[in-house]
Amino acid sequence: MFLGRIVGTLVATRKEATLDGLRFMVVRRLSIDNDDEAGYVVAADAVGAGVGEVVMVASGSSARQTVYTDKRPCDAVIMAIVDTWEVDGVEKYQKSTP
Repeated sequence: MFLGRIVGTLVATRKEATLDGLRFMVVRRLSIDNDDEAGYVVAADAVGAGVGEVVMVASGSSARQTVYTDKRPCDAVIMAIVDTWEVDGVEKYQKSTP
């Protein structure tokens, strides 16, 4: 698993039939200090996350173990929207309320 920030969306009108109905987001990896890292990943969104939100992503075979992605050719899934995280007693992120 890793933490990331949603930076965009991806639309594919022609795709493998088992991917129909999945919503795809572009996620930029975050360091444990909430700094942007170099990597990006396209992930299926199982929780209704939006651009700008910090999320928890599962990858590899674990990505196919959600109800949303079961038996689908998916290598990454957004499985949680982060509200807050803390490391060694220091808050690294707090989701703002609208």
